[in-house]
Amino acid sequence: MKTRFVLINTSHAGNVGAAARAMKTMGFDDLVLVAPRWANVLRREETIQRASGALDVLENARIVATLDEALDGMSHLCATAMTPRDFGPPTAAPRAHFELLLKQELLALGGKALEVKNTSNPEDPSAAAAGQAGVAFLFGSERFGMANEDVYRCHVALSIPTNPGFGSLNLGAAIQVIAYEWRMALGGFPVLDATPARALADAAQVAGMLGHWEQALTTIGFLDPAAPKKLMPRLNQLFNRAQLSPEEIHILRGVAKAMIEAAEAKR
Repeated sequence: MKTRFVLINTSHAGNVGAAARAMKTMGFDDLVLVAPRWANVLRREETIQRASGALDVLENARIVATLDEALDGMSHLCATAMTPRDFGPPTAAPRAHFELLLKQELLALGGKALEVKNTSNPEDPSAAAAGQAGVAFLFGSERFGMANEDVYRCHVALSIPTNPGFGSLNLGAAIQVIAYEWRMALGGFPVLDATPARALADAAQVAGMLGHWEQALTTIGFLDPAAPKKLMPRLNQLFNRAQLSPEEIHILRGVAKAMIEAAEAKR
């Protein structure tokens, strides 16, 4: 589904930059501003600074005069309104609504695919209809939120579950939460390891280290070669569970060497 973020009457330039950054981190780039306070808001220094590298989103952003222009091509409209209203669309948490929305979209796609399959013309316009659905997330001004008439035209009013005693979110934070929840509903991104995969020592390296430790433990009198019992097999199991790296094997052999040298120095 096409995804668009629509900011209505935004008054703080920094929030536009924060919105671009929040969108880019979640893989979205369609930003439309409706009658912002500053006509040059996309080029203001504060906007660029708060975008923090999401300049491509700002470059692709559009400024329009009316909400109608901003919603062109969008089929599902999501208001973001925390203030209770006596009339309007149903209120839902983003996660629950997105799950329902995508289920409905899949059902619709299945029906359209069946219609196309049963037509004699595979180039029927309905064949492309499935890819034309679009969802728009609407955010009002920082001071007043969304106007009633803008909320009324939406299919749902999204409400982010927050602390009942303090539900205040700035515009950039709200956009980040909605963008994250929508991205996760669409499948999310893989989590990449912060550190490279660790190489493991092979059996020969572990055996060599154990032999070195057996020598060291004997030298310091901890291990009696005449009655070793199960000390070395237990250490073997311990080090196997630890899944040692070659570097760690090197450290342990260094410890064994130091133990031997210290014991021999005292003789």
